[in-house]
Amino acid sequence: MNFEFSERVGRVEPSATLAISNLASELEAQGEDVVDLSVGAPDFPTPENIVQAAKDAMDAGHTGYTSSNGIPELKEAIAEKLRGNGVSAEADEVIVTPGGKQALYETFQTLIDDGDEVVLLDPAWVSYEAMVKLAGGSLKRVDLAQHDFRLEPALDELADTVSDETKLLVVNSPSNPTGGVFSDEALEGVRDLAVEHDIAVISDEIYERITYDGFEHTSLGSLDGMEDRTITINGFSKAFSMTGWRLGYLHAPSDLIAQAGKLHSHSVSCAVNFVQHAGVEALSERTDDTVEEMREAFEGRRDMLVDLLAEHDVDVAVPKGAFYMMLPVDDDDQAWCEGAIQDAKVATVPGSAFNAPGYARISYAASEERLREAVERLAEHDYI
Repeated sequence: MNFEFSERVGRVEPSATLAISNLASELEAQGEDVVDLSVGAPDFPTPENIVQAAKDAMDAGHTGYTSSNGIPELKEAIAEKLRGNGVSAEADEVIVTPGGKQALYETFQTLIDDGDEVVLLDPAWVSYEAMVKLAGGSLKRVDLAQHDFRLEPALDELADTVSDETKLLVVNSPSNPTGGVFSDEALEGVRDLAVEHDIAVISDEIYERITYDGFEHTSLGSLDGMEDRTITINGFSKAFSMTGWRLGYLHAPSDLIAQAGKLHSHSVSCAVNFVQHAGVEALSERTDDTVEEMREAFEGRRDMLVDLLAEHDVDVAVPKGAFYMMLPVDDDDQAWCEGAIQDAKVATVPGSAFNAPGYARISYAASEERLREAVERLAEHDYI
């Protein structure tokens, strides 16, 4: 039969990051050696204590459904962690989700109706736009590229963009794709505008444990005036190298949790039982040293990559967090990235996917050896 597809699914394109990764996989299947710097997945194994906790949970029979919003032990551990960030949080204000992406999706679907205005800070992670469109929302955007991806110098532009018609603002710090970490002054500026115009704010904090140069993460929900208007999104994929475990969460005021919980129960039912028990272990202090070792490794790779690019007269905005870097390339960044993977066998993501044309996003969640090889290949084939 000829299916007639819904209008909503026609609003979005496939994920650009996964499209490049799929192309890299196809080339590798053909025997090509591809340096894949396209996907934001840490290259470290999941810490052994987390793996063991999952095994123990399975052995103990934790393989069935859980309560929809999550097991009490994990919700309380998440609330305690958030309180440590200065966020007023209780366990019943948390929904545990199969991945941070699901937490975001449920938030957009719960808050946004057709025509509702959502503001993004560009460059912005590719799925924000798709999720807004799937919910029927309309987009306004503020370009941070002209400010070396910093928010503070763009606060006037943000003030000109938001209004009483704005329903939701999305803040992601540390940022994917830029690695930018927004200053407290910038976040206070966001707070002032959110309060003035009565705007709800998503604070996507998935990279909070990965910051450099003494920069410390600040949870937006900890600021005065943001307690009842912030939806904090986080997860376990990045800091704990648990991408395939699919575990995330959202924290929000109880009335939003009640509504999002309906969507959650009718879609995914619950996150995987034994994975939730592993999440409790991940949040324990027993994992802190391993997380710090990974963070230090990312920082060392960042420093090396900045230096290698400088040797080829390539100047980049130095990331202060996450494990991404925006590489300035030709105006046609799509063609640059396609050429780089075909000719140099180096996979990156076009900046236009993040509404940042003229850049390619590099993930340095790869070994120093592979990062060196990527730069050498790009130079050899005149891509830098």
